[in-house]
This record gives sequence, structure tokens and C-alpha cells, in this order.
Amino acid sequence: MSFLEVTLNLAEGFLVTLQIFGITLLCALPLGLVITFGSMSKIKPIKWATRTFVWIIRGTPLMLQIILVFYGPGLIFGLPAIPRITAVLIAFVINYACYFSEIYRGGIESIPHGQYEAGQVLGMTKSQIFFKVVLFQVVKRIVAPMGNEIITLVKDTSLARVVMVVELVQSAQNIIAQKSIIWPLFYIAVFYLLFSGLLTIILGRIEKKLNYYSG
Repeated sequence: MSFLEVTLNLAEGFLVTLQIFGITLLCALPLGLVITFGSMSKIKPIKWATRTFVWIIRGTPLMLQIILVFYGPGLIFGLPAIPRITAVLIAFVINYACYFSEIYRGGIESIPHGQYEAGQVLGMTKSQIFFKVVLFQVVKRIVAPMGNEIITLVKDTSLARVVMVVELVQSAQNIIAQKSIIWPLFYIAVFYLLFSGLLTIILGRIEKKLNYYSG
């Protein structure tokens, strides 16, 4: 198998990796904020139910969650199997939404309470205070930890192969099994390094643009 053929095969797997990454990020970022509001709710049953759920998700392996989402409905409830990629996306979105929610919560709780009081003195509503005063400060403070999670997500996409979704790593394994060559396994590191490097640059520029809100 030529270098070009291997590259094309790996590129197909990388497209699946990008799909998992993009959809997870698109869905988990807003869902994480919803979970944050639940974990910070003044209604105790909602607060503790949300925090317990987050604790369970963060305390168990993502690989286990993928397996459970894919096999669970059929084995437990006798429901038809869902598509493999759908199971992977559900597991990834829930997992990363829970991690993001804790980052959001830490950022929100780090804002001095006096800023909320100052907004109230000026006659602002709670939503106005959050979106006009607090939000950009929170974004500034969470860019670095969010960046770490996003880079981790790039690598975690390889876990999709546990239910035989042919992403980048599975593509390399298929080539190795069929052609008895080992170098594609090292070649995929180039894909991960380039993509992670690009994300690092983008996140760094975002952080610099938000320096205005560093107070």
C-alpha cells in the first residue's frame, strides 16, 4: 500500500474524528451551561440531583459510558440498536457537558459577589448583571481550562473505536491488520499534532483578545 493510499484512508478516518469533535463541542458547550445552572440552583433537589449526575459521569470512564449507551437500550429495555456513531456522540456530549459545567461553575463562582451587588444598586436585573457584567469575565477565566478539555477531546475521539466506529486510530489499525505494516500507527500522530497545534493557536488568540476582561 502506497503512502498516498494510506494517507487517503487515514483522511477518511480523520473526517469521522472531526465529526465527533465538532458535534460534541457544538452540543456540549451549551448543555454544560444548562447543567451549571442546575448545579447552582437554589432548589435543593435539582441542585443535588444535578451534582450527583455530574459526579457519576466524571467518576466513570468515557469508554464505559460509550459501551453503556450503545448496548444498554437493547440489553436492558429490548429496544432496537441505535447507530454506532449516534451512541458515541450521545456519550461524548453528556460526558463533556458535565466537565464543561464544572468549569463554568468555577468561573461563575470566582466572580466577586460585590459585582452582583453593584449591578443591583444600578437597577439591573439578574439576567442583565450576568450577561452584561459577569459573562465576559467568566469567559476570560475559563478559556485556559476549557482549552485543556478541548485538546483532550481531540484525543478522546479515538475511544469511538470501542464500538467499531472507524475514526482515525481504527483506520490505522485496519491498515495494519490488512497490510502487516506498522508505520501508519505513527503517521496518525501527525494528524493529531497538527490539529491540536491549530486549536492551541486559536485558543491562544482568543485568550489574548479577552485580556481586557482580566480584572
